[in-house]
Parts: sequence; structure tokens; C-alpha cells
Amino acid sequence: MNWRSRGVLLIVAAALIGAAAVLFGQGMATANRVPRAPKITPNLPPITVDFRDIAAQAGLTAVNVSGSNGAKKYILETTGTGVAIFDYDNDGLMDIFLVNATTLEGGDHSTSRLYRNLGNLRFEDVTAKAGLSYTGWGQGACAADYDNDGYRDLFVTYYGHSRLYHNNGNGTFKEVSEAAGLRSSAARWDTGCSFVDYDLDGKLDLVVTGYVDFDLAKAPRPGSGGYCEWKGLPVMCGPRGLPAGRNHLFHNEGGGKFSDVSETSGVGKPTGCYGFTVTASDFDNDGYPDLYVACDSTPSLLYHNRRDGTFEEMGVAAGVALNDDGQEQAGMGVAVADYDEDGAVDILKTNFSDDTPNLYHNNGDGTFTDVVYQSGLAAHTQYLGWGVQFLDVDNDGRRDVLVINGHVYPEVDKSALPARYRQPRLLYWNVGGGRFVDISEQAGPGISQARSSRGAAAGDLDNDGSMEIVVANLGAPPSLLKNYGPKKSWLLVKCTGVKCNRDAVGARVYVYARGRRLSGEAQTGTSFLSQNDSRLHFGLGDAAEYDRIEVEWPGGGREAFAGGKANRVVGVRQGDGVKVARKGS
Repeated sequence: MNWRSRGVLLIVAAALIGAAAVLFGQGMATANRVPRAPKITPNLPPITVDFRDIAAQAGLTAVNVSGSNGAKKYILETTGTGVAIFDYDNDGLMDIFLVNATTLEGGDHSTSRLYRNLGNLRFEDVTAKAGLSYTGWGQGACAADYDNDGYRDLFVTYYGHSRLYHNNGNGTFKEVSEAAGLRSSAARWDTGCSFVDYDLDGKLDLVVTGYVDFDLAKAPRPGSGGYCEWKGLPVMCGPRGLPAGRNHLFHNEGGGKFSDVSETSGVGKPTGCYGFTVTASDFDNDGYPDLYVACDSTPSLLYHNRRDGTFEEMGVAAGVALNDDGQEQAGMGVAVADYDEDGAVDILKTNFSDDTPNLYHNNGDGTFTDVVYQSGLAAHTQYLGWGVQFLDVDNDGRRDVLVINGHVYPEVDKSALPARYRQPRLLYWNVGGGRFVDISEQAGPGISQARSSRGAAAGDLDNDGSMEIVVANLGAPPSLLKNYGPKKSWLLVKCTGVKCNRDAVGARVYVYARGRRLSGEAQTGTSFLSQNDSRLHFGLGDAAEYDRIEVEWPGGGREAFAGGKANRVVGVRQGDGVKVARKGS
């Protein structure tokens, strides 16, 4: 039986029993897998984590506008916005772009905001100076150097018409959506985006998700139907009962031009998915990036890259579309990383309240298993999760988990229900062996702070080895979470491509220190409609030095770079290292 026939049978089986297995690639490297780290017992001495919100003193003061604050008449007002962290002026300091929306009534002149990093966690609003003063119903953002000119460009998704801003290299941007071939003929509700070189031609392509085919003139009113109530409360309607949006893929033709390959690639095929965050990663280790889409109220999607310019959607067959009981969920945010360092990339997805997140562990054979209960990440079901991060908060070499929460119905605050519109964040400490421990109550006021939050991005904003978190809060200024707890040694790795795309999106980086191997992958879209610092952060524990860095570049070729002292930013450029034989990841 060939793999395609097996896949068909497994999809049928998945529909019957809620679990399936299929090989979704010919290149799965399993023979040389690195053994999992030994189990570490949860009764270790507690770490000290102290996150505080320093947004006001840092200069991040602009209020997020997403419709009315008191009540949400339409679903458009509830989804919120994302955050992008990127270095737009190449000064070595990560800048912040906060997506903003507007109001239904119009007349509000809120714009998205670009904050330039001045150093020492101080920021200057340069929105107008940079040419980004556009008012619209913004959703998400992703940034990358799509034309390989050395400066990172910016794509912003909107309800209406999404916009591509080309970085002019002088601190300003030019809106080039129409010239680039990205402007749609009709209004769309775009949400997530990721730059990805899906065909490994050295040029970054663009994938964009669609949420709802929304027409304000035809939208039902709160309480007017079966999908317009929640636990007896009349609330805004949807997304169930509303037509689903479409996902789009744009191929980079070079010369600043893109072509719409949504239909021919298979990404634009109707799926019924209410799409939010899209993240690209090589889930089957065949050298080509795949796409994962978190879908609200419908099965989430895994587009497997066939390596011929087309994709096959196989989320159900691979085990990442539903929960462990075979039920669809309300997926919001996505974090992707090899959290247990077994050589295969795993998926963490946030969901609606009265549910757990999903921790889809990559089995290394083309399938995943939801291990959220075994992992300890199912401790809370009362919160509604959005942004999510795998990040090492104490630099011990293990990725911890941060979840950003907030309800969609302000009306709950006036009800007798236990749910609240503003909710605290959740922080889970990775104790090893695939286990996490909830340390939220001891993690500082920045974690216990209650907000109705959405997007969140992580980055080392002051280059001190500690990852800051920028959070978009509905109806309020953003949060900038700084961890003042003690931390161990660290390394930040910045990759520059030569034959591959200049930002090296899709590169796998491995840092070796004291007998340990730590991994990371350069990505763009992640969390909830957001983008993290593109430099890869590694906690080195007590190691004062690291032995070497190895990089698996997009398109093939593995290079080793010499080791050195810890606690610094290291740049690695394709072609400058020593070639090494490709190993199993």
C-alpha cells in the first residue's frame, strides 16, 4: 500500500476514533535522533521569576482601539491585534510595531505604532516619521527582508485591505501592496501572516490567513441567534454561523513582485477554517517548511509541503486538528519549538475558555500526540488564551511556556458568571522530562496583572540575555514585561543568509555546550498574529562558554561555527562556517 492510500484510510479512521497516523514526507530523519534529556524531578528548588510591566516608563503609551470597550456588538471588535518585534533600522536594537484597529462608528484616528528602540528600554514613537500613519482595522503583522536588500520590510493584515510596507533603508517605509501584486480586488478579513521560502529559491514568499467573510451590513445582532449567546448572555455573533474566510499564498517572483498561487498550491482550497495564526516550520525534517494554521471553532490545519510547489492539508491525519477526544476547538495562538530537544518540532496552541490548550508532541513519524494533560499545561480551563510563547525565562536551557489571556465578552463583568473580561497571564516552568509546573502566582505582578490581551511578542529588547514580552491589551496601553529575576548564561544568535533568503527564515540553529545540544528555528509569524525577535535565544545554564554553533541553512548545507564565551550576541553568516555532514535533527 502506498503512503497516499494509507493517508486516505487514516483520515477515515481519524473521523471514527479521533486519532490517526500517516507519514507525511519522505525525508523524516529518525535514525540519528538525539536521545531525550534525562528526566528532572519537579521537586527542584523553585526558580525566582519577577516579571514587571514597565511599558509606561519605557514610553509605550498608545492605547489599543478595537471597537467599543463596554460592549462588543460584532465579532470584528473582539479579535484584537498583534505585535511585531524587529530591527527596522539595523542598529542592533529590536524595535516594536503595535498593530491597532479602530471603531465601528468611524472618526477615530487611531493608528498602528512604530516605536524605535533608543537603548536601555526606552522607546520613541516614530510612526509618522516612518510613514506608517494609517488608520484601519488592523489585525496582525510580520516582518522580513522580502527583497534581500538588507532591510526588513513589514506586512500588516487588515479587515479591508492588507498592506505591504517596503523599508526604504532611511528610517521610512513605502506602501507598495498594489505594485507588489498583493492588493485584493475586494475587501477581506486577513488575520495571520508569515514570510516563508516554501520552494527554497532564496526569496521569501508570504502566507496569509483569512478569518470570516464578514459584511457589517449583513452581520446579525447580539442575541439574535443560536451563535449569538454564551451561557445565557446575549453576545456578539460568530464565528459559527458566518461564512469562513480563505487562506492565501503569494509566491515571490523577485523584483519586488508577488504572484497569487493560492489555488495552484492548494493553500487557497476552501476548508471552512476560521483562520487565525499561521506558523511555518519543517515539521517532518525533510528540509521543506510546512504550514500550521490555528482555526477558531473548526479543525486546525497542517499544510504539508510536497516539495513541488504544492501543499496537502492533513491536520486530522497528523493529529493536530482536534483535541485528544477528537473534538474541534477554538484555536487562537501558536508556538512552535522542540521543547524537549528530541529532534522534532512540537506545536502548542491556545484555545477558548472552558478548554485546555493543546501540546502536540511530534512523534517523529509524521504524527503528533496531544500530551497537554501529561505535561501539566492543562492546569487552568477558566481562561481564554491568545498569545503564547516557548521561552527560557531563567536561561537553564529548557523552554518554559507563557500564555496571554483575555475574554471576548465585556458583558461577563456585569453577569453572575465566574468568568472575567480581564484575565491574568500564565507562566509554566519547564522542569524537564516533558513536564511543566505552574509558577504564575510567584512570577511577579506582570504575570498576575489582569488585562483582556491578545497578541504578544518576545524579544531581547536591551540585549542583556533576558527576553522581554510586549503584549497588546484591548482598550489599554500595551504591556512590556521585564523579568528582574536572576538568570544564568545565555547566547543570542543572529543568522544572515547568502544563498538562502537574507534573514535565513527557516534555518535550524544548534548550540552545543557542556555536552548539551540546544536547538532553535528562525521563524516569522507566531504567538497570536505576532512576530518575535528573529535572533534565536539560548539559555546556557552555568556554562561560561559554548563549544560550537551549527546551522542547517534553508535549501541544504550545514555549517559549524567556532565556540566562544557566553553572554553575548553572535552573528553567523552563510558561507563563513566550516561545512559539516548533514545529521539527523
